[in-house]
Amino acid sequence: MRAGWLAVAGLFLVSLGPRSLGQAVPVTEVEFSHPGLSPSHWTLTIHQDGKGHFRSERGSAAAEGSSRSNSANLVTPDQDRDVQLSAQFVEHVFRLARKHKLFSEECESHMKVAFQGWKTLSYSGPEGQGSCKFNYSNDKEIQALGDSLMAVASTIMEGARLEILLQHDRLGLDKEMEYIAEAEHDGRIQQICAIHGILERLAADPGVMERVRKRARVLLAKPEE
Repeated sequence: MRAGWLAVAGLFLVSLGPRSLGQAVPVTEVEFSHPGLSPSHWTLTIHQDGKGHFRSERGSAAAEGSSRSNSANLVTPDQDRDVQLSAQFVEHVFRLARKHKLFSEECESHMKVAFQGWKTLSYSGPEGQGSCKFNYSNDKEIQALGDSLMAVASTIMEGARLEILLQHDRLGLDKEMEYIAEAEHDGRIQQICAIHGILERLAADPGVMERVRKRARVLLAKPEE
């Protein structure tokens, strides 16, 4: 009888999984909100294996970048999608989370600076959990991390816009790809690997301009950091 109960207990523990046994899977998340921007709110969840998930809400502000093509009336819808980030970038994010006490330290500067949007960094894992919220941080690493994560979100939104333009305005892809190439060069967008799917479609599509296909191939060939 005792052996039977042990077997049942073992099956129960297996069904609970590692998270229920206190072995929480490490997760880092950034949440952004700014009512004057579109999207006005988004979250990016990142796992240690590079897998992530992005959700956004447009809000009422005009879509940024909509004037880059003739399709000014095209609005990028709310996003809810999985993404893949580079191992090097993810390692950097988690290293900073652990260096900064799992983000359980004060990170807002309280300085009188222009409002850039609220960024909330959070971490949960086997070591514990924590979070901090800031508009501008005087900790250079935290501020730079916030900027990088915002650039990743911009990349994901650009990928979504490319999908819409491919479907509704192929001529508009030219200016959009020109912008993406410039923004990738100066760091306004980062982690091109997050939109490899649409770039591969553009690179292989004979129905779009050759210039668009060439820029897509160049972006796909760039190493991720």
